Amino acid sequence: MGTVMEAITKRCSTRGYTTDEPGREEIGKIIEAGLKAPTAANMQEIHFSVLKGDNPVLKEIEDEKNRLRNITNAEQNFYYGAPIVVILSGKKDFNWSFLDAGIAVENMALAATEMGLGNLIIGCIYDAMHGEKEEQFSKAVGIPDGWEFEIAIAVGYQAVSKEPHTYDADKQVNYCF
Repeated sequence: MGTVMEAITKRCSTRGYTTDEPGREEIGKIIEAGLKAPTAANMQEIHFSVLKGDNPVLKEIEDEKNRLRNITNAEQNFYYGAPIVVILSGKKDFNWSFLDAGIAVENMALAATEMGLGNLIIGCIYDAMHGEKEEQFSKAVGIPDGWEFEIAIAVGYQAVSKEPHTYDADKQVNYCF
């Protein structure tokens, strides 16, 4: 088991997966990491819908995303063929669900990285999930009534490698003390 900083340093967005599917235990640990994330006022309002990558609704969501963006020849689907996609949703009437879902998905990404699994945090389907097909998609992926899509994560074994991104702390950080 590595340290949190090691997982943060190693984590990168995976855009290519093998067909091997993570086991139920691995998926359970990733979900547990999301469930352990803090939430505003301890509302614990984030819901997790776990889908296999071959679920037909993912193709429908992809098609709607592409239609809304006028994309006619997408090279990849939004989850890059990952064998597992987790949709995180939050209560519609709670102002902090988007933030809580972001915290939860980062916990999940770091847990997946620590386990040697590639992952990709996904926001590009937001418009499709909140558009005219919102009710249809929500029902298909198991989002409860009164909840709405916030963010997603794809998980699987990496078929491609990528270096984590770099940064320039001198340009991106200032200290006010």
